[in-house]
Amino acid sequence: MTVKDLRGKRIVLAASGGLDSCTVARWLTDQGVEVVSVTADIGQPDEEDVEDIRKRMLACGAAEAVLVDLKEALAEAALTVLAAGARYEGGYWNTTGIARHVTTRGMLEEMGRRGIGVLAHGATGRGNDQVRFQLVANMLDPTVRVYAPWRDDAFLEYFGGRREMIAFCEARGLPITASQEKPYSTDANLLGLTHEAGKLEYLDVAADFIESGMGVFPRDAPDQPETFTVELEGGRPVQINGEEVDATGALLKANEIGGCHGVGIGIHTVENRFVGIKSRGVYESPGMSLLGACYEFLLQQVLDRRARRFYDSLSAALSEQIYQGYYYDLASEMMRGALAPAHALLTGSVKVSVYKGTVTYQASKGVAHSLYSPELSSMEAVGDYDHRDSEGFLNVLGVGAKAQRVAGQIEFG
Repeated sequence: MTVKDLRGKRIVLAASGGLDSCTVARWLTDQGVEVVSVTADIGQPDEEDVEDIRKRMLACGAAEAVLVDLKEALAEAALTVLAAGARYEGGYWNTTGIARHVTTRGMLEEMGRRGIGVLAHGATGRGNDQVRFQLVANMLDPTVRVYAPWRDDAFLEYFGGRREMIAFCEARGLPITASQEKPYSTDANLLGLTHEAGKLEYLDVAADFIESGMGVFPRDAPDQPETFTVELEGGRPVQINGEEVDATGALLKANEIGGCHGVGIGIHTVENRFVGIKSRGVYESPGMSLLGACYEFLLQQVLDRRARRFYDSLSAALSEQIYQGYYYDLASEMMRGALAPAHALLTGSVKVSVYKGTVTYQASKGVAHSLYSPELSSMEAVGDYDHRDSEGFLNVLGVGAKAQRVAGQIEFG
């Protein structure tokens, strides 16, 4: 699809209010397209007033600018990510990845109410977001057409990158916050911040080069630890430090305490984008990191070794599904279904100490489905487990061990 196909038509633009959104809104308007800007309110911590985004988009030529409150939907999705331990390639909590799914779904619902059939976005042709917008739209409403200016020759003739976009906006007096001097870009939501591009593309630039937006680096955290206690019921936080919370409240409180103590601030990753490019990101996810550690402590108590092995495989698989834009497909639905029994067992209270970027286990109680028994594991008393019972067990194991050596499969001496 090209801009020629859109002239004289009414479309929805997924608008964050950043440089790409402002540029695309004005450029499309100049090309004779009626732009309805739709912005998801997903708890962006870098926006003092999310209403300002709506004002910016109107100033950039949008015929209408709509805000859709998706904070609760994002927080609910985050609970699934937490209970599944779904961190991409071991470190990234999929904060932007899951937010793109929730955002696109919310925009499709808004488009349905307005009878608009084209969704435009400002994601580049090198990143993951273009895939997420496209796949979510295709899966949830195959009748919707997706327009990406960064894949349109007409747009590329005007813009080669950020420099040209900034110049375009400045020449027209558009209210952008980006500048030629800004050293990197940031994407923000309730779950975390993603910093990338600019100077961060160079690996001799340290992770603490960023200016943290959700807390402090561990070196700047308080010199005294703080106790954090979360109570879960069936995988959902219901209390933090004795106060009742819903999903959104749990994340906000965990963000506050985790960020204050440098938890999940400055997570450096060189990751594999879905499009085949290696990229460098620096992430902030204090609440997800803090709550994620507490979920893990409970999981250790309730999963046996076979369940744990299966859980870990599903965790990695679901994380990749989210990262690549497949959270709403059949495979992800099956994975969430398979994880549901484990989530249901996560009932209990976990107390941790938070100090200079670390989360240290302190205690747990009321873990109804815990498999841990101090009597069975004790090195002090026999209890119900008789050490002598291991003799036959080890003799059986030894048969296979000896056979490998006899068969020449193991070399020694």
